[in-house]
Amino acid sequence: MPSWVYKFIPMALIWGSSFLFIELSLELTTALGVAFWRTALGAAAMAIIMAFLKVKLPKQVKQWLHLWVAGILMSALPFSLYAYAQQSTTSILAAIINATTPLFTLLAILAIFKAQKQTGIAVIGLLIGLVGVGITLGVWQGFGDNDPMAIAALLLASISYGLGTPYLRKFITPMELPATSTAMVQVFTSAVTLLPLYLLTGPLFVAAPRFETVGALVLLGVLGSGVAYWLYHQIVAEAGSTVSSTVTYTNPVIATFWGISLLGEPLHWYEPAGGILVLLGAYLTQAKPLFRVRKS
Repeated sequence: MPSWVYKFIPMALIWGSSFLFIELSLELTTALGVAFWRTALGAAAMAIIMAFLKVKLPKQVKQWLHLWVAGILMSALPFSLYAYAQQSTTSILAAIINATTPLFTLLAILAIFKAQKQTGIAVIGLLIGLVGVGITLGVWQGFGDNDPMAIAALLLASISYGLGTPYLRKFITPMELPATSTAMVQVFTSAVTLLPLYLLTGPLFVAAPRFETVGALVLLGVLGSGVAYWLYHQIVAEAGSTVSSTVTYTNPVIATFWGISLLGEPLHWYEPAGGILVLLGAYLTQAKPLFRVRKS
């Protein structure tokens, strides 16, 4: 068995469980608090890993600015939106909508990064995935018990990831910086961005700390935004970005298991049905390499 498999499994379990950790963390602090502590603890974990591996930080201001923008798109904004949405929707629905990220990545490429051509199969996958989103949300009955603002937040989070991925490929990848270093700067700058918003928008904590809520927040930050990133970059180096991106497909499965077994969340028939179409669409959008730069 390839060595990367032993790294993929814990990475998938961590990120698939992050929706459970968010749900429990919201019993301790606000949505912005969850996002801040997630990035701050992740940055601390990455700093320890960097020190252990003797990896240095970027030195140029331009590099830090690009990584700051990437951090907003890939961490600060989506982390805040997912935490906000999960105050009034299930972790299961959040995980299914998260699987739309490849669809919005393709939309961003088509609309903004026009130098990157796409295949017909990828466009068909986009359309299938969007139909899947509609089924997942049960559009024939409105939004059901879900707050429309929460649904909008989940979709905006996926759009943010969708914009962030090609941004990374266009501006960060050419820098050829160590992956551990770029990941650390991204979550660190996100924490700095979120800190004043967290301090100025209400109570720092909404309830007395309990073992499970503090533990969930620590795991969300240290594992979800620290160790999982470290594993992810190793898998990219060993098996390629196509293999590593398949973690998107495992998240809804793991989140659904935890949501039903530990949180007692309901599962409507149309959520897994739509989720299958979302995953199929996401798979088709990645059937061929997403990024093809036209030669000048």
